[in-house]
Order: sequence, then structure tokens, then C-alpha cells
Amino acid sequence: MSFAPLLDAPLAVQVHVASVVPAALLGAFLLSNPKGTPRHRLIGRIWFVLMVMTALSSFFIHSFDLLYGFSPIHLISLFVLYASWQAFQAARRGDIRAHRAGVVGMYVWGIGVAGLFTLLPERVMGRLLFAGGASSLLVITLVAAILVLLLPALRRWRGRRAV
Repeated sequence: MSFAPLLDAPLAVQVHVASVVPAALLGAFLLSNPKGTPRHRLIGRIWFVLMVMTALSSFFIHSFDLLYGFSPIHLISLFVLYASWQAFQAARRGDIRAHRAGVVGMYVWGIGVAGLFTLLPERVMGRLLFAGGASSLLVITLVAAILVLLLPALRRWRGRRAV
């Protein structure tokens, strides 16, 4: 593992990584701990800001140019911005079911799915994690393993009731 690809990356990529890494960790913490507590609310607000920062910073990253510098992954960023507003409004109204759906959707799509694309060998995070010549087969195996581990956890979490 080498941090050179990240240190050599444009500022937008560095800001994006600096916001998404803590968002991924805090999101996992929030999903696996009691809901509705003061700690949940505080960390949730921090997570919300990090997710919005992550989504906004993605619009300055154009490494996969498909249409005027944008790619289908930018659609996930639009979804995260929309879902974050919807989840925020749902929490304010006390609609916990809608809040949960928005937050889980943001975590799965904004961090999980979008994050998997960053592991491709030609992307900054792929180069950072797999510097030294990891093959695409290794990346695909890692992605499959993450999905196998993540899906049952999300199914269990969906079955929990909000506090």
C-alpha cells in the first residue's frame, strides 16, 4: 500500500477521500448502534455534513469522462444530495421509516456501491490500496467478499426497530 497516488491526486480527490473515509466509518457505527439517542443525533449530523461534502466534492472529479466530464457515478452523488435532504426532513417530521430508508440508501449507494468503483486498479484508491501490481481478479474477489459480508448485515439491520 502506498499513499503516493492520493498525495499526487488533485485537491478535489483529496477532499473527497478526507470526507468519505470518516463518513464510511461513522455510518457503520450509526447503523450498528442504538438509534434516537443524543449520541446518534450528534454523530448523525456530522455524518450528514460529511456525506454532503463527499457528494459535492465528487462534481469536481472528472477522471472517468463520459459526458462533459461527468460519469454515471455522478448520478449517485445527485441521489445522495437528494436523499440527504429527504432523510433530514423525515427525521425532523419524526418519520423514522423514511429517515431510515434514506440513510440506508445513502450508505449503500453513496459509500458501498460508489466505493466499490474506486477499487478499480486505474482509480486513485485502487492504486493506493493495490500498489505493487494487484490484478483485476484480486479486486473483483475483494469486492465480492465485501458484498457477501455486507448484505447479511444490512438484512439484519433492516429487521431492527427504530428506538
